[in-house]
Amino acid sequence: MSQYENLPQDDDIEESEIDFSDLRENFEVRLEEGLDTFVVLDGLPIAPEDAAGKLEKFIGRKLATAGKVRDDGFHMPLENGKTQGFAFVEFATPKEAFNAVKILHKTPLDKKHIMLVNKLTDIDRYGREGRIDEEYQAPAIEPFQELPHLRWWLSDSEARDQFVMYRDNQVGVFWNEKDDPPESIVDRNQWTEMFVQWSPLGTYLTSMHMQGVQLWGGENWSRQKRFAHPGVNLIDYSPHEKYVVTWSHKPVSVDENHPILSLEDDGKNYIIWDVATGKPVRSFVTLDSVTDQKDEHGQFIKRKIQWPAFKWSSDDKYVARMTYGQSISVYELPSMKQLDKKPIKIEGIQDFDWAPQTPRREGVKGYEQLLCYWTPEMGSNPAKVGLMSIPSKEIVRTRNLFNVSDAKLHWQSEGRYVCCKVDRHSKSKKSLATNLEIFRITEKNIPVEVVDSLKDTVINFAWEPKGDRFVLITTGEIPTQSAVPPKTAVSFFCPEKAKGPVPGNFKHVRTIDKKNSNAIYWAPRGRFVVVATVHSQQSFELDFWDLDFEGEKDEKDKDLTCNLQLMSTAEHYGITDAEWDPTGRYVATVASVWKHQAENGYHLHDFKGNLLREEHIERFKQLIWRPRPPTMLSKDEQKKIRKNLREYSKVFDEQDFNKKNLANKAVIDQRRRLLDEWKAWRESVEERMEEEPGYKTADQKEEDGGEVIEEIVEEIVEETEEIVP
Repeated sequence: MSQYENLPQDDDIEESEIDFSDLRENFEVRLEEGLDTFVVLDGLPIAPEDAAGKLEKFIGRKLATAGKVRDDGFHMPLENGKTQGFAFVEFATPKEAFNAVKILHKTPLDKKHIMLVNKLTDIDRYGREGRIDEEYQAPAIEPFQELPHLRWWLSDSEARDQFVMYRDNQVGVFWNEKDDPPESIVDRNQWTEMFVQWSPLGTYLTSMHMQGVQLWGGENWSRQKRFAHPGVNLIDYSPHEKYVVTWSHKPVSVDENHPILSLEDDGKNYIIWDVATGKPVRSFVTLDSVTDQKDEHGQFIKRKIQWPAFKWSSDDKYVARMTYGQSISVYELPSMKQLDKKPIKIEGIQDFDWAPQTPRREGVKGYEQLLCYWTPEMGSNPAKVGLMSIPSKEIVRTRNLFNVSDAKLHWQSEGRYVCCKVDRHSKSKKSLATNLEIFRITEKNIPVEVVDSLKDTVINFAWEPKGDRFVLITTGEIPTQSAVPPKTAVSFFCPEKAKGPVPGNFKHVRTIDKKNSNAIYWAPRGRFVVVATVHSQQSFELDFWDLDFEGEKDEKDKDLTCNLQLMSTAEHYGITDAEWDPTGRYVATVASVWKHQAENGYHLHDFKGNLLREEHIERFKQLIWRPRPPTMLSKDEQKKIRKNLREYSKVFDEQDFNKKNLANKAVIDQRRRLLDEWKAWRESVEERMEEEPGYKTADQKEEDGGEVIEEIVEEIVEETEEIVP
């Protein structure tokens, strides 16, 4: 008998009775696992068949930056002897396919073609289940709706500025009035949960909430954008308002159903958003704050979170982040790809900063952005300040420093100078002194000028905006948290006069000793500066200085580009901050409840220091002027306006006079209206009384021998004194 005779025949086998689960588990191809190594390329050039090989090699070099393409893993369909503008690619691993999407999506191939990269599984996932109609449906065109103009306030006929005030739970935006109380534009309760902030060009007002950030604007103050970042703590804009960074100390938690964030954003602290689209560009985690430095007990020292952690180039084309002591990572916008796909290693780096405007170095015609950084002394290597050109990463200037305890970088607003404030210690390390290393960016080979005539430690330094002068505050004592602040000195510096276009060397103008000043506030257009004492309960002076005083100049200052004059001194008890309006006409000083709870409110001064308005407001928190975007006038037009400023001033004075008269006329008209209403009421009463029996008028009473008493009351409306010769 055959060994197979007792086995069931095919007709006797019921397939449903056989268990294939083990085979399926081992051999069944899961759709997404089988296709997650594939990507689809779109937006490719359409080329003839004989050029398809060259095109494949060109695209292959791009793909190699993301990962290894399998043998025969590139397929570009042909039809009618031409490529079709798309291709299918199979990578060795799913991770490489994911990297291809992340790195190569929207990569420019030439001036007309941008390559789009998508995972095949994504196309299948989002294109199935009836999400895409089989037949083409023409999109419905919605009727045109005019959007609010986000810079409407710039067309104010009186050229007034706006400011926002946050007091208690109320947030309001106001027009500034020179002599009158501010005019309310909008005032809302619970508009923010933490603080408010203007965008750099004044387009948006930002409110902070536990669920994220909201941007408001337009004449009706409607919500323009919303960025969902739960637990957000801080926000920072790029200079041109194209992007915004939000940060939360708590990592964000994202699930598959989140409407905006993806699973890639899960566990991240920083999110960079595109303001125009409202979508995230990229997210990052907070770097470890533990340094390699140890305290006296041998414990590693923790650094404070640096804010802003991401710093922007002046044109919004790059954003950079520092890994403390190791490197700078520079990312290109809008792709957020890392420059050359790797960080710039700078051993020991402590800080860096971008030039605030695109530099114009002598002999450099191509595009560049500059960033400045410094590193401490390490072993036998000195401390160093360096200037790097981006995107080339070329180090264009370095400066070695010795005996350095700390350094701070200060760019001039137009990027013409960068000052490295260097705190040097003595050999015994018991005393500190400061010197200034000033890099003159626009001059040949970037010379460095050293200001080392300072005997004390500089605690504050500030360049003149749009100018080349600076103010610094020094102290012989290290500032402490004691109730009595240390005595300070305020020093003014300016360049010497020079015949050529290049300013002369920096010279000391004057030092004011025995002060308590600790803050410097320059007017946005330079010339005027307020030197103040803030966050102190013992001293609260504000000194208003003019560096281009039009009076007679001292003989010792004849060769200097400065004529210094103290215009006035004011006081504001409990002052915590000061801020100039965008035009430089007014200064608002603030006493915020966030710092103390005594006499909160604000004072408004003109640029000379005259007090215009004083308001005490309970639980007053913030006052911030609305920034103005850069002027659209050419340099010649601005020069013409400055030349004819006296003529314009006459027109402005006449407008102010007419406005005041209109206000007086409004008061007079109100009084006349009230008098007319009184007379009409009196006549109506007399008419009713005449109908009463026995009623007599005043004349009738006098005829009957009665006595009529009249009382005249005089009120002085206005009183003036004039000396007659």
